Amino acid sequence: MVKDLQSTVALHNGVHMPWFGLGVYKVTDQSEIVEVVSAALKHGYRHIDTASFYQNEEGVGKGIRDSGISREDIFVTSKVWNDEQGYEETLEAFDNSLKRLGMDYLDLYLIHWPVARKFKETWKALEKLYREGRVRAIGVSNFHVHHLQDLMKDAEIKPMVNQIEYHPHLTQEEVHAFCKKEGILLEAWSPLKRGILLDEPVLIEIGQKYSKTPAQIILRWDLQTEVITIPKSSNVERLKENADIFDFELTSEEMKQISSLNKNDRVGKNPNDLDQK
Repeated sequence: MVKDLQSTVALHNGVHMPWFGLGVYKVTDQSEIVEVVSAALKHGYRHIDTASFYQNEEGVGKGIRDSGISREDIFVTSKVWNDEQGYEETLEAFDNSLKRLGMDYLDLYLIHWPVARKFKETWKALEKLYREGRVRAIGVSNFHVHHLQDLMKDAEIKPMVNQIEYHPHLTQEEVHAFCKKEGILLEAWSPLKRGILLDEPVLIEIGQKYSKTPAQIILRWDLQTEVITIPKSSNVERLKENADIFDFELTSEEMKQISSLNKNDRVGKNPNDLDQK
């Protein structure tokens, strides 16, 4: 049961990951990211998601240190970017991420996109880092079912998480069902579709019933679909508002209404269209 910001789910290796977290994509001003991360942690967040591509790992690390919260109580994710992939390259990228964060381990490390001819070697590097205890869990991001199947043919360790674009206009039912069957946790990036969904009449109407915003309704829907969610915000009041979703529960009918908004419509790239050279 997801009761609060500290509620966790057990990954298939037994590591506990908070259901709700803070995404920090596009927050590149270092003083701003320090303030946002520190404020989120002081408000009760315990899960921060960054990536080398975001160019803000230094600020994330400083925000964590400035918060006064023990490192062991915070779940930190980073990702290996496309031009860092390959076996040796990934090991180096991981070291660089740790240095920028000022940490000696990560809680979760992900392959950011399925770069063809490289993601299998990249995964071998993640398996090595995991076996060495330098990262507590490993996973992927933006993987379709066929990418996962291809990876798992040769993998010794199954991914623990698949972080994908997921929101009421892109419910990714095939990926969701496959991951559930395989014991891979799904995690949503861009859960609010970069704000596009906030004018959706169905969400506004359901929100009025609970005195909640459309954003809060979507984030509650994420959790009730058993999807980890990491809305991003650089506004401290907004991060508090995003997290105010634990005092109500959507009915099964409302859940269906929201899911039926699906249009298979993305705001990010389709992983199949990624420049894979």
